[in-house]
Amino acid sequence: MTEATTNPLDRLSRAGVAVWLDDLSRERLRTGNLAGLVADLHVVGVTTNPSIFASALAKGDAYDAQLGELASAGADIDAAVFAITTDDVREAADVLRPVYDATDCVDGRVSIEVDPRLAHDTRGTIDSAKALWAAVDRPNVFIKIPATLEGLPAITAVLAEGISVNVTLIFSLERYAAVLDAFLEGLERAHDNGYDLRTIGSVASFFVSRVDAAIDPRLDALGTPEAAALRGKAAIANARLAFGLYEEVVAGDRWQGLAERGAHPQRPLWASTGVKDPAYPDTLYVSELVVAGVVNTMPEATLLAFADHGEVAGDTVSGSQQASAQVVSDLAALGVDLDEVTAQLEVEGVQKFVASWDQLLATVSTGLGQVAR
Repeated sequence: MTEATTNPLDRLSRAGVAVWLDDLSRERLRTGNLAGLVADLHVVGVTTNPSIFASALAKGDAYDAQLGELASAGADIDAAVFAITTDDVREAADVLRPVYDATDCVDGRVSIEVDPRLAHDTRGTIDSAKALWAAVDRPNVFIKIPATLEGLPAITAVLAEGISVNVTLIFSLERYAAVLDAFLEGLERAHDNGYDLRTIGSVASFFVSRVDAAIDPRLDALGTPEAAALRGKAAIANARLAFGLYEEVVAGDRWQGLAERGAHPQRPLWASTGVKDPAYPDTLYVSELVVAGVVNTMPEATLLAFADHGEVAGDTVSGSQQASAQVVSDLAALGVDLDEVTAQLEVEGVQKFVASWDQLLATVSTGLGQVAR
């Protein structure tokens, strides 16, 4: 098969980018859709979040039978949500298990998030992560923990107990540096605790499109040619600078010591890669963040768009540090403080997931009530 005839997602995979799907539903599992995406579109992982589950529960009747069983058993709302979401993730993990085995425990992962209401509760996050890990009971699951200040020690503590972690809601370089340190400390403790580091996985989910969605309106308000020239540049620059931090860490002695013990690196994962501004190419946050050793988790629309017309023009990240730093400097010169924006995005990110969780609880509550009648 020639380069010209291969699917763009195949070329993306060959460039070293792991293609993951940012979606999951009982319907997708029951119809074999997820298995088809794995077989045909190079999908090697799945991420979920409260918004995804809230959307899945609100559509169709795929969950009605389980809701009936839970209602008959007298399950409360929180217990019902826990059962429904862990069942979906367990089944998805089974679909992805061959990928996990074939990639030496690197890909084939499925993520499930701790209750977002615990984002500022370290002990609660640790307990929630352990409960999810035990309930799903699959080696290829990731427990998602937000990169809040309170989440950082939870990340370390959970990794130290041999639990694989997807660190989510990372927006700033400063917080990402702290996440990398939490990861290293977690693996060091896991080794001391006697765990096989080869089986402990982690990714760091660095959010992309939300940065442009927050900064572009500020640039538009300025109304100058200099501001217009920076539209759509901040998110990609921020992510590329994050990759620079990752490269520094994996080149360091501390990481090399863990690698010698069988550890896998905590790969950067590009999240929030669906384009929010229709003026931009719908594959922007995929094609501009191509570099070996990262994950790109895409909503289905972005995945299918890239499969149809995505372009892979080699590595678009390496060697971009100076230009990316210049974008941040140019933004600052216009009065747009990237640190201020990313701090606000973290606050809003937690709030959005809590709102989605509340929606999920309400949907399940309604479902339990309907089947009980």
